[in-house]
Amino acid sequence: MTTEHLLDDRSRVPLRTMANKVPEVTAYFWIIKVLTTGMGETASDLLARVLGPIPAVGLGALALAASLAVQFAVRRYIAWVYWTAVVMVSVFGTMAADVLHVGLGVPYTLSTPFFVIVLTAVFALWYAVERTLSIHGIRTRRREIFYWAAVLATFALGTAAGDLTATAGLGYLGSVVLFAVAICVPAIAHRGGVLKAVPAFWTAYVITRPLGASLADWMALSHSRGGLALGLAPVTLAWTVAIAGFVGYLAVSRRDTTGLEAA
Repeated sequence: MTTEHLLDDRSRVPLRTMANKVPEVTAYFWIIKVLTTGMGETASDLLARVLGPIPAVGLGALALAASLAVQFAVRRYIAWVYWTAVVMVSVFGTMAADVLHVGLGVPYTLSTPFFVIVLTAVFALWYAVERTLSIHGIRTRRREIFYWAAVLATFALGTAAGDLTATAGLGYLGSVVLFAVAICVPAIAHRGGVLKAVPAFWTAYVITRPLGASLADWMALSHSRGGLALGLAPVTLAWTVAIAGFVGYLAVSRRDTTGLEAA
């Protein structure tokens, strides 16, 4: 599912002509999105282990606020600014889900539907105000606020959902397989004409979170927990380097900005 498939349901005009604060939806978009989810998962766990849960959450909140402040301040899409904000959302979204479970003792069977309700409420309010959930019409401050609220909710939901399946018997590798199959469903449904582009996009966007997080957990965690025992720090570093490499390539090549200049 790429940008050329995303059409505004009202005007039927390709949404690529209207965007200026988000990247084109290409294969690079999905690769980096999955990488940010995994990196956010292991980085959050690593920070909580090194600093302690409360200082880690505080630091994560400050980093998120700073990255979003920069993202809101710029007047157009800038690859490293945008993806830095996504990484910080990933880290803090993981912390938000973990606080409910570890800090407050809320089981994943309750936190997962709770975040479904939160995300649904964000989408409902966004659509009621703007009459669209398109990510390629993010041209005003209000739409940008809705967009980032939805992104944060998807990360928290995906974290809870991934941990739910992993602890419910599937394990981390089983969860990777489950979500790898699940993410194909909206793409196939869209290509088959069953699901429109915008809901297909957001469905896939949500699923990337537990997919990437489960994969990173499987790589990092101990053999006793069903992982490869590579360690939180090495996995976090490796995924960070991969993100930096892809974002650096996009910043230079501008492969994800075609059509944005006219917005």
